[in-house]
Amino acid sequence: MINAPIIMIGPMSAGKSTIGGLLAEKLGWPQYSLDEKRWDYYKEIGYDKAVAAKIGQSEGMEGVLRYWKPFEAHAVIRMLAEHTDGVIDFGAGHSVYEDETLFRRVQAALAPYQYVILLLPSPNLDESVAILNQRFSEVLAQEGIKPDPGTLSANEHFVKHPSNSLLAKITIYTNDKTSEETCAEILQHIADDGGELG
Repeated sequence: MINAPIIMIGPMSAGKSTIGGLLAEKLGWPQYSLDEKRWDYYKEIGYDKAVAAKIGQSEGMEGVLRYWKPFEAHAVIRMLAEHTDGVIDFGAGHSVYEDETLFRRVQAALAPYQYVILLLPSPNLDESVAILNQRFSEVLAQEGIKPDPGTLSANEHFVKHPSNSLLAKITIYTNDKTSEETCAEILQHIADDGGELG
């Protein structure tokens, strides 16, 4: 049988939640989104929303991302401890760490899992940035929101930072594929690897 959970990582708008949901549906598994649990986990080790807001005002998105890092690492470890089944999709920042100690903690937490899957549009990272930021901007535009340049810059950082590729066991490129086709490719990869499906 497949070594659960299957873990989806990658930058913003890479399709982690969408593909994770399709995988969970086809396998008859639950889906867990780290973004839905993150704030509860963050609070366990003293996350302060007011401090984050103050940092955002003085240092912008880059400062907020730095402040979040220890909380993100804690959330990854807690999520994996709490959910040993299903499909888990990480928020974009939860697989990117500048601090070597935090990175090693997350790497150790993910080490036992066979299927840590990085989603990117293309092996060309500049192309991936362009596609993802366009996709993200279009989603915001539908809600009447203009994309924050700091957020787009952060997503470029997520795409180009080496953490994702170092943590991933499998990388799947999604450009010009439907969500169903991407899901089928992942399931085929697992089947080829000897995992029993269904």
